[in-house]
Amino acid sequence: MKNLVILGGGYGGMRMLQRLLPNQLPEDIEITLIDRVPYHCLKTEYYALAAGTISDQHIRVTFPEHPRLNVKYAEVTKVDLDTKKVHLKEQEAVKYDDLVIGLGCNDKYHNVPGAEEFTHSIQTIDSSRTTYQKLNNLGPGAVVAIVGGGLSGVELASELNESRPDLQVKLFDRGSRILSMFPERLSNYVENWFIERGVEIINHANITKVEEKQLFNQDEAVPVDVIVWTAGIQPSKVVRDLEVEKDVSGRVVLTPQHNIPGNENVYVVGDCASLPHAPSAQLAEGQAEQIVQVLVKRWKNEEPPSEFPAIKLKGVLGSLGKKHGFGLVAERAITGRVPRLLKSGVLWMYKYHNG
Repeated sequence: MKNLVILGGGYGGMRMLQRLLPNQLPEDIEITLIDRVPYHCLKTEYYALAAGTISDQHIRVTFPEHPRLNVKYAEVTKVDLDTKKVHLKEQEAVKYDDLVIGLGCNDKYHNVPGAEEFTHSIQTIDSSRTTYQKLNNLGPGAVVAIVGGGLSGVELASELNESRPDLQVKLFDRGSRILSMFPERLSNYVENWFIERGVEIINHANITKVEEKQLFNQDEAVPVDVIVWTAGIQPSKVVRDLEVEKDVSGRVVLTPQHNIPGNENVYVVGDCASLPHAPSAQLAEGQAEQIVQVLVKRWKNEEPPSEFPAIKLKGVLGSLGKKHGFGLVAERAITGRVPRLLKSGVLWMYKYHNG
């Protein structure tokens, strides 16, 4: 029996399970899924968990069940490509025949002193829970600094403003406008939404140092009660430690079949893979679909596709609280209630009808 080991039950790993089970998995293949938590987490909703507007159970999806699927609850510490083993914290190593690395990302602190020690995160379900506790325990009038004006920072700031209007929320962004990856019209819409609700936006920010209850913007001290960091991501440490070719962002360079060059049994999916688009749930799922095709072909001793069509992304949707939103759908900018309803619908479909 050969062992396909999938590291991480995120969007990529989950899509692979849905496509392989129950009918595409050959009789001589078993799957071992290794994750830190025993369920799939809707990472796109961590901001709402941290803001306290949804509970834990809303963002958990059970893994599929199958006689030849073994779900292992563990933390991966190292991947040894030479011995074909995955090392785990305080557990025995797991041997693989095929390996899919989908371990996601960590916050990137850009060498800012104190940032890792004195800020909170929404990168994992565990860190989001901790962030919720910190924010929930604040008294009225407390100041919350959110560093990073991308999608995560904007969604957290808006959700927190709606759930705790008694707090002072400051959103720090290094660019001339928040949501710089979106058209200017969308950025302006979101900025006006924040201004109307008393959220302070600090553009051209340069966070040079962080201390307990204090950050330094352009070396000027800004007193705050809680700081949440959403200013960039990097591949997980296990991937950073791999001695393979990587791009300038530290993501693993892959063949068109999504495996590591020279190692056709090891694939990388999601945030750790070097792909033409920015990391996203859609991209990880599209990549997972193609990896499944490659695996099935190779298991049959057939040649996999020499290339794949570009992964098509349907768009990006963002929330501004529970009633408003923004997004790009088919390259068209949309704002107001419609994108928020669309996002709710997509989330509902994913949770209850995916696969």
